Amino acid sequence: ERGLKDGHKGLDEAEAGDERLPLPTEEAAVGEGVTYKIFSREEEIAEIVGLIDKDLSEPYSIFTYRYFIYNWPQHTHMAMYQGKVAGVIVCKLDRHRDYLRGYIAMLAVDTQLRGKGIGSCLISKAIRSLREEACEEVVLETECSNKSAMKLYEAMGFFRDKRLLRYYLNGGDAFRLKLWFPGVSYYYT
Repeated sequence: ERGLKDGHKGLDEAEAGDERLPLPTEEAAVGEGVTYKIFSREEEIAEIVGLIDKDLSEPYSIFTYRYFIYNWPQHTHMAMYQGKVAGVIVCKLDRHRDYLRGYIAMLAVDTQLRGKGIGSCLISKAIRSLREEACEEVVLETECSNKSAMKLYEAMGFFRDKRLLRYYLNGGDAFRLKLWFPGVSYYYT
C-alpha cells in the first residue's frame, strides 16, 4: 500500500514540479473551430452520453453519468465543435487513504476529430483542475487491448500500476494506470 510521508509537500510546494509533466499547455484544434468548456447545463448530458456510448465498451446508466458530472462538474471538460460536444473527459476527486486522488472515469473524442490533440488537451485540463484542488495522484482503468488509449496515457506520464483480470463485462482485462506528480513525496508502507 502507498502512503504519504509526514510533512509531504502540498500543492503549493509541488506545483513547481508540475511543468515536468508532459501536459500540453495550448488548446488543440482551436484553429479548426474547436472550443473548450466545463459542464454547465443538464442538456449537455445527452450529448456526453451519446459520445461516450459510441466509443466505450462498458455500458453506463444515466445514474453513473449523473453521479460523476453532478458531484464534480468542475472536472468534466468538453471540447465543442459546431455547437456540439465533440470530446469529453469525466473525472472525480475523492479522499483515498490520507490524500486526494483524482479518477478519470471516461474519455471520448468524436472519431472525426481524433488525431488532433483533443484527447491530450482534455486530459491536461482535467489534471490541472484536479491539481488546483490539491490532488496528489490520478488513476484510471483502460482495456489492455486498447493500444491507442495506453499510448496516449503513457505519453502523458501515466504508468501501468496493476493488471485487473476480467475487469470488464466483456471479460476483457484492464490496466490500472497512475500518474504521480513531481514534488509530492511518496513512500511505500
